[in-house]
Amino acid sequence: MRHGKKVNHLGRKAAHRKSMLANMACSLIEHKRINTTVAKAKALKQFVEPLITKSKAENNQSVEKGTHNRRIVFKSLRDKYAVTELFSSVAEKVADRPGGYTRIIKLGNRLGDNADMAMIELVDFNEIYNAGKPKKQKTTRRGRSKKVEDTPVVEEGAKVDAKVETKAEEKKADDSQE
Repeated sequence: MRHGKKVNHLGRKAAHRKSMLANMACSLIEHKRINTTVAKAKALKQFVEPLITKSKAENNQSVEKGTHNRRIVFKSLRDKYAVTELFSSVAEKVADRPGGYTRIIKLGNRLGDNADMAMIELVDFNEIYNAGKPKKQKTTRRGRSKKVEDTPVVEEGAKVDAKVETKAEEKKADDSQE
């Protein structure tokens, strides 16, 4: 039984595993998404998320803390270009995110050996996935929304469903009668 064993050894010795995770993390930071097996993606997520947290702007207000965090991250990644990319463009994008910087999307099985494949990506760099979703409204603990106006926002030239249009007109008529 594997009670309390949190590290997935991935069938490798410690040095090989650390090198592989460092290389995969550098590739993830450089390309913003990579395809790998599900087990490696889960191990990579645990490896790279603390490094991204160290790169965030609020940790690097002073020069001393910024340099210290860069050295800690460089010790794990061992790639000067990846550290520079992480502390510049990646840190800017994730500055307001409290955690959960990566997303694992399962892709199916590999043809050769039937291994479960997955794509791991940095969440804030996927414009296609994030573009379709509207910003989530803030709600109170009772489930009410804090937004004053409940009418849908429609851009010029965009098609609107007839149901949405009629509901908005009914609401305006009710408000004007009161």
